[in-house]
Amino acid sequence: MGIDGGPRTAVVIGAGVVGLSTAWFLQERGVDVTVVDRDGVAAGASWGNAGWLSPGLAIPLNEPGVLRYGLRSLLDRSAPLHVPATPDIGLWSFLTRFAMNCGWKSWGRAVKANLPLNEECLEAFDVLTSNGVEAPTTEAPIMAAFENPRQAVALLHELERINRSGLEIQYSAFEGHDLSRQAPQLSAQAKAGIRLDGQRYVDPGRFTHSLAASVVARGGTIRSGFRVTGVDTDSGGLSVRSSEGDSVRADAVVLATGAWLNQLGKEWGVRVPVRAGRGYSFTVPTDQPVPGPIYLPAVRVACTPYQDKLRVAGTMEFRDADAPLYQRRVDAIIASARPLLAGVSWEERTDTWVGPRPVTPDGRPLIGATRAPGRFVAGGHGMWGFTQGPITGRMLAEQITTGKQPAAFRDFDPTR
Repeated sequence: MGIDGGPRTAVVIGAGVVGLSTAWFLQERGVDVTVVDRDGVAAGASWGNAGWLSPGLAIPLNEPGVLRYGLRSLLDRSAPLHVPATPDIGLWSFLTRFAMNCGWKSWGRAVKANLPLNEECLEAFDVLTSNGVEAPTTEAPIMAAFENPRQAVALLHELERINRSGLEIQYSAFEGHDLSRQAPQLSAQAKAGIRLDGQRYVDPGRFTHSLAASVVARGGTIRSGFRVTGVDTDSGGLSVRSSEGDSVRADAVVLATGAWLNQLGKEWGVRVPVRAGRGYSFTVPTDQPVPGPIYLPAVRVACTPYQDKLRVAGTMEFRDADAPLYQRRVDAIIASARPLLAGVSWEERTDTWVGPRPVTPDGRPLIGATRAPGRFVAGGHGMWGFTQGPITGRMLAEQITTGKQPAAFRDFDPTR
């Protein structure tokens, strides 16, 4: 420990955007950091996601309409929300708790709890990109498109509720030719749209690897192939053990393993279950340049400009985090998005990917100190880990080094 009582060394378990952001901001506060990961940088949910930095759409998943939609689509293998038939008691227990939280009161609490993260998330990205992270963030509105104006009403109501919670989102509605001028990739079947201003996007894989490079350039160490089996108290500090019999000692340990968080977190008093809500993505060429992100809310598909092409991401599949990619899910995304998009070469897709997003049953992430001394948790952001990753790391680094819980973390207590 340092003279002021704060840690001088820390181990961060998990080399995704949340773990690496925490490492970077710990370095800002003078902490010597080692990051360990069983696979490597951006090997989980941080590589193939849509790359949206979207405080305007970082909406908790437990919105009441999701429960109604989920019940209707439960047995449909092609639906954007899919729960496979399984005897997994843990999964059904999680889904029961999730359903109990799908009410306006619980959803409203989650929205307000996430408000501080959403208010400061873009600023945290600016701190990183101004200080050694060589991957740009691009400002662009997100265009949400619908087959008819009636479908747009649900999103309009959701945005109104969020604005009433205190987060100011600027948005405009479009129809007909005005809509087609906003996004040339929209087909004639898209009749209505809502444009959300003040949003950004990024190449998530490039950004995460650049963040990792910055951590190393600032004196940090990143160790891949380090499968953690436990954390022990050792001579006044902590020792992080690997399956190979190796260990790394530190004053503080941060668990940022995404959908795998409960594997170690349970030993530290983390009782909230985190399940893998797996998302799929792939990249396709387009006839015309893509000016900005496109959102298809009715089919839960997000599209982003990506390396002069279009990254298409979608689905929420509750399956084991390490399960293989299922081609049926990719086919379902294409079938649902094809009617609303034009000039897309679906058969020339590349970079097909699946990643496990860490979902909690109450729409609130798990961030902060645990009951085990010196051990902290950062995860459970659902679909918005990339948007909220850097600000999570910034605030958690403050708590670790000062011992004071930020007010923003009160509803994120990992031991709640």
